[in-house]
Amino acid sequence: MQDQTKIRNIAIIAHVDHGKTTLVDGFLKQSHIFRDNQDEMNQQMILDSGDLEREKGITIKAKNISINYGEYKINIVDTPGHADFGGEVERTLNMADGCLLLVDAQEGPMPQTKFVLKKAFELGLKPIVVINKIDKKFSNPKKVLNLVTDLFLNLATDESQLDFPVFYAIAREGKVWAEMPKEVQDELDRGMSDDFVAPEATIQPLLDAIVAHVPHPVGNKTEPLQMLISSLEYDTYQGRMLVGKVKRGTVKVGDSVVVLNGDKQESGRVKNLYTREGLTLVPVNEIIAGDIAIVVGIDSTAIGGTLCISSKPEALPKIKISEPTVQIKFEANTSPLVGKEGKFVTAKQLQQRLDKEAETNISLKITKGDGGAYYVAGRGELQLTILIETLRREGFEFQIRRPEVLMIEEDGKKMEPLEELTVDVPEAYNGAVTSTLSERRGELLNMEIENGNTRFTYKILTRNLLGLRNVLINLTKGNLVMNSFMLGYVPYTVQPEMYRKGVLISTDAGTAMGYSLNTIQERGELIIEPGSAVYEGMILGINKYDDDLDVNPVKERAKSGVRMKHDEITQTSLKSIKTLTLEFALVFIGGDEILEVTPQNLRLRKAYLTKNERNWSKRDNLTDFAKKQMGAG
Repeated sequence: MQDQTKIRNIAIIAHVDHGKTTLVDGFLKQSHIFRDNQDEMNQQMILDSGDLEREKGITIKAKNISINYGEYKINIVDTPGHADFGGEVERTLNMADGCLLLVDAQEGPMPQTKFVLKKAFELGLKPIVVINKIDKKFSNPKKVLNLVTDLFLNLATDESQLDFPVFYAIAREGKVWAEMPKEVQDELDRGMSDDFVAPEATIQPLLDAIVAHVPHPVGNKTEPLQMLISSLEYDTYQGRMLVGKVKRGTVKVGDSVVVLNGDKQESGRVKNLYTREGLTLVPVNEIIAGDIAIVVGIDSTAIGGTLCISSKPEALPKIKISEPTVQIKFEANTSPLVGKEGKFVTAKQLQQRLDKEAETNISLKITKGDGGAYYVAGRGELQLTILIETLRREGFEFQIRRPEVLMIEEDGKKMEPLEELTVDVPEAYNGAVTSTLSERRGELLNMEIENGNTRFTYKILTRNLLGLRNVLINLTKGNLVMNSFMLGYVPYTVQPEMYRKGVLISTDAGTAMGYSLNTIQERGELIIEPGSAVYEGMILGINKYDDDLDVNPVKERAKSGVRMKHDEITQTSLKSIKTLTLEFALVFIGGDEILEVTPQNLRLRKAYLTKNERNWSKRDNLTDFAKKQMGAG
């Protein structure tokens, strides 16, 4: 049986791109989990195994691993660094007794760092600080340490949390020091050169600190079983697996257990029991209080629920999850091209997939609407974009409406979410940032300029934050780091909608011809190419002016006696189109429009496809508006 005093449970907290996943790679490689000839020894981002995680360079799903260090077992929880995945953060922090805060030596603590660290302190986790990337050209470890200290003073819930060890690291090289290396500091003072090589070091000092500073878990292993279910995994052969920290007692193979989740109870028997060694599941007969268990045999999806011994069912407090702030309406595709590109196209298939997502992703709130529609609410655009892209890649075809910010009611008042936003850009783009944030009614809190870069800190309403990233990326040519986290709710204020130009709408169905598009492009900016399938009511581009404009994209060049190659009058004169990305589409889409999503294409269209339908819709809306005005009078 595992000695409880030899167990350490630690969560790694870091902002996106501060080196968290790279540090975990170092833990795995230097603890000799892998043989020297295994593929993993030459891999990076070992934990971020999903395609979207690798493409976007972020952790989306929290994961846990285990390494052996001498006689100690260290369970490491790798949590998402983006506030949009706050639900993943909150539930996995419950498995830890300490936290390792990883901070970039140049950027310092970021908004999401504050969000996750605050949650960790509320749970009473003991912190260790690692200042990473100390070899960056403009790194300033001393300043960053001061910022971290200030952050701790503001967030700590206990004086003991202010007593924390500090380490300095180059995680990508697997090097950690208990003190700032003189060679690195001297090189920083001279101006870090590209060919500088840091002195030799290993990750061992940090492992020693985890053993010494992080308390071992508590919980009487002889009392009746209680395990908080923090996440779910699924295996084709084993079925559903419940993952969580055993808070009390011991779980054994063959135990008769019950899962408590509010008023609901689910009974079962522990069929198999696993712990982790590295990334691998290892079968065991029992797991004691303090360790992280993977339990097979209970067909439950009760994340946040309590697994208990049947003879004494007692529930632990439920995990608190931040409320969602943005929602999108999902529907089965209704376009004329429905079913031509997707593998799963029916409302029933979409319903089953979203129901499955609701079981495992507790940070998303999924509710059923009218006519087979679903409302999916999350913490931000990124979280919802990830879900949409995931469904696309699985072969789903569906349509979505414009994102909406969720309001709440307090004391009879309508309240809306407010966020703190930081934007890091080269100094040359300061004007673009301040102008854009002014248009979106952002309130400037702070502005710092250092080494040719500027960090802006704003307060901004969540509804005015929608689409901002896409706008600033274009204005700054991609030279942008932007992050936000929720501050709370403020009274709702009436504001005019963001300005948007009209659109170019197809009047006909068929194949878009280069000849027609050559003429249409003079009216605005195209988002489709020659050869694209089009239908009536589909949006082809953005108009130069405010009004929508109907155009015919399938008209061919009239035949004449003069022989001329088709390419000569189309391809050479067509301008480059604006690529329709998911991020742009979600920002651009209007209230009377729909985004059609398939594995192969994204298409914007009007909700009412024919011009007559759109005209009648406008008249109905004007009539409703007039009635409301008369009632108000």
